[in-house]
Amino acid sequence: MAESGQGRGKQVAQRGSGRGNDYQRHQQALRRAQEQRARQAERERKAAETASKRQERERKAAYQEQQAEQAQVRTIGVEHEVEQLGQLLRAALVGDPPTTFERRRRTHTPRALDERPWSRPEPSPRWEEFVPPEPGGLAAVLGLGRKRYEAEVAEARVRFAEAQDRHRRAEEERLATLERKRAEHRQAEARALDEVAAFNSKLDEEREAYRAGEPAAVEAHLGAVLDASEYPLGFPHEHRIAFRPATGDVLVEIHMPPEAIVPTARGYRYVKNRDETTVLPRPEKERKEIYASVLAQVALRTVHEVLTSDPDRIVNGVILNGHVRTIDRATGQEVSPCLVTLSASREQFGRLRLSQVDPAQCLRGLNALVSPNPYDLEPIRPIVEFDLSKYRLMDSMDVVAGLDSRPVLVKLTPTEFEHLIRQLFEAIGMEAWNTQASKDEGVDAVAVSKDPVFNGECIIQAKRYSKLVGVESVQALAGVVEHKRAAKGVLITTSWFGRASHDFARQHGRLQLIEGPELKYLIKEHLGKDVIPGPVPPKRRPSR
Repeated sequence: MAESGQGRGKQVAQRGSGRGNDYQRHQQALRRAQEQRARQAERERKAAETASKRQERERKAAYQEQQAEQAQVRTIGVEHEVEQLGQLLRAALVGDPPTTFERRRRTHTPRALDERPWSRPEPSPRWEEFVPPEPGGLAAVLGLGRKRYEAEVAEARVRFAEAQDRHRRAEEERLATLERKRAEHRQAEARALDEVAAFNSKLDEEREAYRAGEPAAVEAHLGAVLDASEYPLGFPHEHRIAFRPATGDVLVEIHMPPEAIVPTARGYRYVKNRDETTVLPRPEKERKEIYASVLAQVALRTVHEVLTSDPDRIVNGVILNGHVRTIDRATGQEVSPCLVTLSASREQFGRLRLSQVDPAQCLRGLNALVSPNPYDLEPIRPIVEFDLSKYRLMDSMDVVAGLDSRPVLVKLTPTEFEHLIRQLFEAIGMEAWNTQASKDEGVDAVAVSKDPVFNGECIIQAKRYSKLVGVESVQALAGVVEHKRAAKGVLITTSWFGRASHDFARQHGRLQLIEGPELKYLIKEHLGKDVIPGPVPPKRRPSR
């Protein structure tokens, strides 16, 4: 019995030891699983961290590459702007003039009417879609429901008739709409044809007026030419034009671009370590050279476009003043300093090979006056100072011939006219006296400026003419000015001077010629009188 008890105890101890080993093994397995999960989590964490760093490097590299590309694009844009500024003159030499009378003509291209919305009629109602089904089966054999069927048929016929009536009305409306659209289309086409014909007829009239040298027609055509001239973005398109038929000169005042048109940056560069885009500045000397070239190119281009758009050779020469609209830093007021002024005849300009010239040197060859510091907007005095609004205020003889209340200057006596001129100079602000007729030596009046800076005598001759004043009168005035040692000589006429007279006065330097239109303006401005100087200059005929 004792042995059996000992055996049972040993068995129990063995079973308890086995359970303890199983528990230990289970705990070890749990620890190993936890360690594996921890190691896997660590590997995943490190992998995610590595991937995140790689993505960050890739993102940063992509960002830096994008910034560098943007800097390069901006650099290319600046280079393109500067290239455009260097090709202003050359761009105008390629192809036809900006506009011509022939290119301004309009043509009409007929347009077909799209009839599809009204071209197809709606399908007609079909009785088969309305008729009710006849009774079938046993009801048909026994004749049951016949009355109800007949009632349904009668009702269907009513609905069918109504549908036919609606279809008829819709069809009538469709056909009426189609016919109305066709009529409207025909009317629109006729109007378009009439508008084209009227425009071309008016253009033909302008063409004939232009060939006859009528100022309004010449100015309108040349204005259209300059309007059509294509410049880079930022260039002003403002100009004023006046044509003098007596000399064939056209006076052009244009607004040129400000100095800001030249990019201050030469390029852009992205700096990685600072994560910023820096500007590569354009040297001041280079900016000034580019701007001076731009002004020269615009001046030459304008003269070129005026002369090449004049196939009838109405224009003999171009006088150009180039202004820049800007703000005076000292006063804050808007100013328009003149930076370029030139006078060139057609013959003189025609000898130039503009595709080969250096614009700045070409201007010097034309004896043009250019601001010594155009980038700083230092103004110069124009060769010919004129306010184009004066010419716009002139009334033609055809308009004012019947206005008896307005005095005609050529009808004044010589003495009255000379006194009127003396009073005009007094109204301008000078002290003036008429000379005695027998002792004036060709001098009708003498004026002295009240300005202490001037301090000189101005000899005045008044020509109450109705025809061209010859160049000999201008030469005679020059002789009197030299003999009297006067500071200036002014020759005023109710008529006009020829080109030779203007050229002589310009070369002399101390002579001023005032023609009828300017005299009319001065009297209106300073004496408040609206007068008619005399006959307008004759219309120039085109050179053959």
